[in-house]
Amino acid sequence: MTTLPARPNTALLVIDVQQGVVASAHERDAVVANIGTLVEQARAAGTPVVWVQHSDDHLAKGTEAWQYVPELPRRESEPLVHKNYGDSFEGTDLEAVLARTGIGHLVVAGAETDACIRSTIHGAFVRGYDVTLVADAHTTNDNSKWGAPPPDKVITHTNLYWQYHRGPGRTAGVVETKDVEFS
Repeated sequence: MTTLPARPNTALLVIDVQQGVVASAHERDAVVANIGTLVEQARAAGTPVVWVQHSDDHLAKGTEAWQYVPELPRRESEPLVHKNYGDSFEGTDLEAVLARTGIGHLVVAGAETDACIRSTIHGAFVRGYDVTLVADAHTTNDNSKWGAPPPDKVITHTNLYWQYHRGPGRTAGVVETKDVEFS
């Protein structure tokens, strides 16, 4: 039900599952495994997988920390979007990548929940996309020393409020990995 004309297709958007981002993330191994399951399901269904990779002063392009985790190998044919801001649309070619294949619905997984995931799901929604967040396929680090809630609470809260997020002509939702269906 996207507001984007002639964009009936779905893509899996995998955000920032980079070694330096998720090395000490909450339930890292389980989340990475769930993302791996989603990637394989999307590929089997012929659903595009779009990868997003962050770089900034603390995550230098080309470093080992900047690389995607080895458990999630990207195929050469799958788009890779490089970004420098939390919202994967800001200053990138993501919109053009999605438009080329008629994508109007995003299934989102990755890191970090309270930064790039939140920024991107909101950025996509205000741009007219339907957005499904995969409840058990996003994670964050413990930022409680800076006043944030513990990571499990950040993830739970994000899942809670996103399942009730609404706007005219668009849908938002939350599903677990086992319930994602690509067609």
